[in-house]
Amino acid sequence: MEDLVSAFGLLARWDVLLALMIGSIGGVIIGAIPGVGAAVAIAILLPATFSLDPLVGLTMLLGIYGSSMYGGSIPAILINTPGTAVNALTTYDGYPMTQRGDSRRAVSLAYSASFFGGVVGILCLILLSPALAWIAPHFGSREIFLAALLGIVLVVLAHRGQIFAAGMLASFGIFLGTIGLEPIQYTQRFTFGQTWLSSGVDLIVVVLGLFALSQAFLLLVEKDSSPQAQPLTGSLFSGLKELFQHKRVASAASGFGVVMGMIPGVGEFTAQFMSYTYAQKTSDKPELFGKGSPEGLIASEAANNAVPAAAMIPLLALGVPGEALTAMMLSVFYVHNVIPGPQLFQNQMDFVLALYVAMLVLNVMVLIFLLFSTNLLTKIIQIPTRFLGIVILTLSFVGVYSLRNSATDCAIAAGFGVLGLILKRLNLPVVPIVLGMVLGGIMETKLRSAMARVKEPLDFIDRPIAAFLFITILIVIALHIRTMINEHKKRMPDEDHELHDTQLR
Repeated sequence: MEDLVSAFGLLARWDVLLALMIGSIGGVIIGAIPGVGAAVAIAILLPATFSLDPLVGLTMLLGIYGSSMYGGSIPAILINTPGTAVNALTTYDGYPMTQRGDSRRAVSLAYSASFFGGVVGILCLILLSPALAWIAPHFGSREIFLAALLGIVLVVLAHRGQIFAAGMLASFGIFLGTIGLEPIQYTQRFTFGQTWLSSGVDLIVVVLGLFALSQAFLLLVEKDSSPQAQPLTGSLFSGLKELFQHKRVASAASGFGVVMGMIPGVGEFTAQFMSYTYAQKTSDKPELFGKGSPEGLIASEAANNAVPAAAMIPLLALGVPGEALTAMMLSVFYVHNVIPGPQLFQNQMDFVLALYVAMLVLNVMVLIFLLFSTNLLTKIIQIPTRFLGIVILTLSFVGVYSLRNSATDCAIAAGFGVLGLILKRLNLPVVPIVLGMVLGGIMETKLRSAMARVKEPLDFIDRPIAAFLFITILIVIALHIRTMINEHKKRMPDEDHELHDTQLR
């Protein structure tokens, strides 16, 4: 109780509340603009948050992270263009509802489902806090190394059909993290005599290049467009009432979001498709899915908004980010010497609870804001894409230069921007590079620390949690190999049949 009172005291500061308001409302606006997204916005804001109090900076980033998907549903429903990538599934049923004249109902349902999923995710996170506080001290260097390794494995395997590419990109990210002075004996690694590489490749420079600059380049090279959306008429409160008619779907979708959010490398997409499939299979009207089903819309929006709170679990408990946005937030922790992991729950539980309450408050603020300002946001959708590209480009370079007043950093960021553009054009994932940099650094530090107490290979997994994590890694890899073999066996008869038909011709 004392920690909770202290948490409310931390959150009641004017600067924290202002940061939360700016982040939550700004996240909605950013999410509503197709082509931007939370990753771009957080990447641009990261340099600015380093000079702020850690709670102020984190609440601003959490506001953007937790609210962007609310805004992303607006263009997905009204103009069939998802504001953020995770709102793509929302177009399946949201836009067909707009086409038949139910746009107000669709938007209202999306807001209500998003709010429900977000609150369920946060409540699960709050309820898990005692368990996290109890488990976290049992994680030593070996356990955190294995948890980070599991995160890398899951991130790579999550990219079905692109596993080799994802693995190579994650390895490239790990390599980038090794450039410069190594952290134990301070010897030079991979600098090739270049003094500008001595301090290493900065994570924020890479993030700004891969996410913000690459998106700016993409918007600038593509054809200029200015999408139009019709304003909504009538009250948007009806969705809150209709949601409870589908509470089973909303609850199941939120559950999928929580579970998938806790697993590093899985995230919103898997949660959405699992919840959408469940909703369709258990619906009385499965034929409506993809044609304007309210249940399909609820399943999509409730699942993706339950993920952000759950994704904070491995970040706060173990210091292991599960995806790019939490990896960016981890850098804010490190800059302010607030180290996520076992010690955070033991020594700064009030800080952790303040983050939880902030996430709960931002969902309430966002819902109230959206219920009264949706028509204003439809105007923002109409911003020309090339103008948007110029703005992102300018802000990105300002952010990079402000880190160390270095033109070299700007050149490195531009290089990674080009790399990000190439990867996007080839439809290859960018996230493994960032997670490779973050998790690779954690793995190296913890492995070196652990090896001082390890004499034989089996000593590394002689503790219950370490053994459990090691076995989990083996099971995950084995299951994936089995899936690949089964898919290959299914393809073989089809290929033989096609070959036989070709020979007959």
